[in-house]
Amino acid sequence: MTFFTDKGRFRKAWNSFRQTFRRVGPNHIHSQSDIEHNSPTHPRTQRKKPLLLTGGAAVVLVAAVLSGTHYVKAHTVDYLEVYQNGNLIGEVSSKAQVTELIGNVQKKLEKENPDLHMVLDTGKITYGDKSAYNAHPETTATLQKLEGLFVSHATGVALVVDGKQVGVVKDKATATALLNRVQGKYAPKTKSAKTEVTALAYSADGSMKSRTALKSVKFVEKIATNDADVQPTDIADPEQLYLQLIKGTVKPKSYTVQEGDCVGCVAQKFNISPQVIYERNKWIKDDMIKVGDVLDLTVLQPEVTVQTVENVTETESIEPKTVFQKNSNMKSGEQKIIRQGQSGKKQLVYRLVKENGYLMSEELISEVVLEPSVPAIIMKGTKVNLSEGTGQFAWPVTGHRLTSFFGMRWGALHRGVDMVGSHTIMAADNGVVTFTGTRPGLGNCIIIDHKNGYETWYGHLSKISVKKGQTVSQGSTIGIMGNTGHSFGTHLHFEVHKNGQLQNPLKYL
Repeated sequence: MTFFTDKGRFRKAWNSFRQTFRRVGPNHIHSQSDIEHNSPTHPRTQRKKPLLLTGGAAVVLVAAVLSGTHYVKAHTVDYLEVYQNGNLIGEVSSKAQVTELIGNVQKKLEKENPDLHMVLDTGKITYGDKSAYNAHPETTATLQKLEGLFVSHATGVALVVDGKQVGVVKDKATATALLNRVQGKYAPKTKSAKTEVTALAYSADGSMKSRTALKSVKFVEKIATNDADVQPTDIADPEQLYLQLIKGTVKPKSYTVQEGDCVGCVAQKFNISPQVIYERNKWIKDDMIKVGDVLDLTVLQPEVTVQTVENVTETESIEPKTVFQKNSNMKSGEQKIIRQGQSGKKQLVYRLVKENGYLMSEELISEVVLEPSVPAIIMKGTKVNLSEGTGQFAWPVTGHRLTSFFGMRWGALHRGVDMVGSHTIMAADNGVVTFTGTRPGLGNCIIIDHKNGYETWYGHLSKISVKKGQTVSQGSTIGIMGNTGHSFGTHLHFEVHKNGQLQNPLKYL
């Protein structure tokens, strides 16, 4: 049996078979009678003389057909049409080639953007099965065209402050670390959520002077972190974004002092801490500003405000009271010390509210006596002198609430304590009024000499009800609370002087 292995020879044999088949006809090779009729001696053969197709030739031709079919099948190529989002892109030999392309492009993106999370959008890729004789799909061109249709973007997390996007970082962890760092700038970090952070301060002799406990830290603004699809160039450097959050922009601003202004009043008017004014205007002494002075109120405008609430615990001494015993056998003016007084100790707890490190408000929330003082006992003559103090001070305001305390505040000494409560001001002890009028910074002021080394000062009064030289007793009305002088809001400024030296009033009240 002959098989054709050459495509040209097969085609010649096939064409010859087709021509013979058309001449002989299909009916001429089906029976023995047909063969006999086609014998040269048969009358029909002599008349028509058809071409005789022998059995051997038919077998050869059938073999040729089968061999040709096998050849065509062997040289038929299966391939794929590639579609992106329903659009024909081209032809490839296999899906693996497209998969490999996607993997290579993804690796290239990651190499070019090593610190970012990159997303490759290939679109919806589908395939159509195709086959053809001796086909040659243009795989390279198709893959190049397909790659050109790919798009990519970075995924990040946007920081949003009160609805305004201020920047984008690469992921949630970076955003959380950044916000924690901003809060940590103004408050100590805790080891856990249940840990109360304390900062201790010590006096020169090594004893504990104060302790600060961080009670809370939070952002004033509403902070949100949202997933975002952006270009790689939109991802911010965390260090630069940190500086933007804590510094923001600087807005130069000046203010000319007007009638009735004070440092606290200006701070309240512009919603800033008095500390800002003191830091920017170091020429201010003893809170003294006058009409026409120009204040520099330039402050940073950070993107976020960190509010901290701290409880400051301080230990303060309690000055001993003096108890006088009458002795009718002693002359007027004579006195004898029966027992020396001993100082005690008390614990004061203040609540401080700060914003970005600036003190915004303070409040005394607790007062506990740790060691009571021991009163001094002095024996005196029987003659009563109403102008002399008892050495035991009473609160000058009923229903009092302290709003500012004695000591350094915003870089300057606060010489007394401020309080609000009943507007009626009372003498803290017996004494003689030695001054009524106005004092720099204090406005309307009263000074009482208690004739025992102590003086008390009462400032910012709206009305003075006593006169110079008048003798007053403890608890008697001397004036009305006000807002005169360098004051911000109606309150009483109260000072205690001992032998000419300022004292913390809380040691005596």
